[in-house]
Amino acid sequence: MARAGKKHGTHSQSNAGKRGIETSASRSVDAGRDTGDGSRLPEASKPQQGLARGLYIVATPIGNAADITIRALDILRRADIIACEDTRVTGKLLHLHGIPHGKLISYHEHNAPKAGPRIMEHLNSGEIVALVSDAGTPMINDPGYRLAELCRAGGIAVHAAPGPSAVTNALVLAGLPTDRFMYAGFPPPKQGKRRTWLGDIAAVNATLVFLESPQRLAAALADMTAVFGPRPACVLREMTKMFEEARHGTLDELAAFYETAGPPKGEVTLVVGGPLAADEPSADDVDDRLRELLRTESVREAAAQVAAETGIARRDAYNMALVIKAEENE
Repeated sequence: MARAGKKHGTHSQSNAGKRGIETSASRSVDAGRDTGDGSRLPEASKPQQGLARGLYIVATPIGNAADITIRALDILRRADIIACEDTRVTGKLLHLHGIPHGKLISYHEHNAPKAGPRIMEHLNSGEIVALVSDAGTPMINDPGYRLAELCRAGGIAVHAAPGPSAVTNALVLAGLPTDRFMYAGFPPPKQGKRRTWLGDIAAVNATLVFLESPQRLAAALADMTAVFGPRPACVLREMTKMFEEARHGTLDELAAFYETAGPPKGEVTLVVGGPLAADEPSADDVDDRLRELLRTESVREAAAQVAAETGIARRDAYNMALVIKAEENE
C-alpha cells in the first residue's frame, strides 16, 4: 500500500505514513522475543525448501510492530531484493527484526516508471523480490499493481503474504455493517469536486471507507453531511498504536465536533454507513429542494446532492434542475 494520498493526500492507506513503526507496545518483536506486553512470539520455524521464484506482496504493520506475520519475516529475510516506498521507514522495520538493510531499493508513485523495469530485471534473472509499503498491505492506494502487471505480462509468478490493512481494521472497529463495503480512498481536496465525487457514490448500498488528512477532515465531514445526510459514521485515528481512538456519531455530529476541536493528531480513516431508508419524496419536495440548492450550487452539484438525499435517479434530478435554471433565466 502506498504512501497515502498519492493524488490527494500525504499519508498512507495503512495510516502509518512516514513516521515509521510504533514501538511503544513492542520493543522487540523478532521471532521468540519479548513483545513488550509480557507475551512472546513463537519461534519462526525455518522452511526446509527455498521460496518459489517471483514477486511477493508482503503486508507490514500499520502501527504496532508486533502485528507482522512470521511468514512475512521469513520472506523478507530470504528475498534478494526488497522494494519499498521509503527506505528509511522500511529500514527501521528491518532493524527491529535483525534483517539486513542492504537489499532495499526504492519503489513508489514517482519513480515507478523507471524503477519497475529495473525490478523486473532482478525477477527475470531468477531473484526473489519482496514488495512492501510504508505500512499495511501493498496494492491498496499505491503503484504496486503496475509491478504486478509487468510480472503477469512477463510470466513472473506473483505471491501474496497477507496481513495488516487499515481498511479491514477500520471496518472491524467502526461497528457498521460489513456484509458489503466499498473502499473509496481519498476524496478530492477541493469542495466543489469533492461534493460531485461524493454524489457519484452516494447511492452505493454499502458501508464506505475513506482516507482523509486530519487538516481536511472537518470540511470533508461537512460535505458528506450535505451529500449523504446524517448517516452513522466513525472516525478512527492511530489504529493499533498507543493513542488509538474510534469516535462514533452521525456525520453532522462528527463534522460539528471536529470543526470545534480542530484537526485530530495522527492518521485518519473514516467509515460511513450506507444510505438511510427514506420515504419516497414528492415531485414538489424535489423541486423545492433543487430551487434551494441552485441559489448557491451549480446544476450538476445540486442534482447530485438531491439524488443523494432523495434516492431519485441523478439524471432525473439533473434534468429537473436544468428546467428550473432555464425558468429562472427567462
